Amino acid sequence: MTGRAGVRLCGVVLAAFVVLGVRVLEAQVDQSIDQAQVHVVEIVADKDSRYKSPDGGKPEITLKAGEQVLLRVSARKAKSWNRDGSIHGFSLLRAKDRSKVEGWDLLFKPGNQQFRLTAPAEPGEYVVVCTVICSEDHEGMHMKFTVLP
Repeated sequence: MTGRAGVRLCGVVLAAFVVLGVRVLEAQVDQSIDQAQVHVVEIVADKDSRYKSPDGGKPEITLKAGEQVLLRVSARKAKSWNRDGSIHGFSLLRAKDRSKVEGWDLLFKPGNQQFRLTAPAEPGEYVVVCTVICSEDHEGMHMKFTVLP
C-alpha cells in the first residue's frame, strides 16, 4: 500500500499502539498501587512438618482485622501426602473454639505458591494447623496467628 491510504493505515496502527501502551501502563500502575496496599506474609511449610519463617525461625502471623493479605508459601516435600498431591495444609481456626475461618482452608503442593486472602474481621487469637497428614510429626505443625483491631 502506498500513498495516502498507506499513510492513513500507518496512522491508525500507530494510534492503536499508543492507546494499548497507555492501557498497559495504567494496568501496571493499578497493580503496583494494589500490591502496596496488600500485606505480604511469607512462610515455609517444611519437610520436617513445621511451619517456619523464610529465615528458618518460628513464624507468627499478625494482621489487622479485614486487612488484605498475600500469603506466599514455599512448600517442601513431606514424608507422606494426599492423593491429590498436596503435601501440607493450612487451616485457620479460632483459638477459643477451634472453629474454621471461612476462606482460610488451603492445600499446598510442592514448590512456591501464593494466595490472596482477607484477614478475619474479628480481632483475637487464632491458630494455623496443617490439614494433611504429612508425617508422624504432623501434630506439631501449627503456628500462632493474631488479628489486631
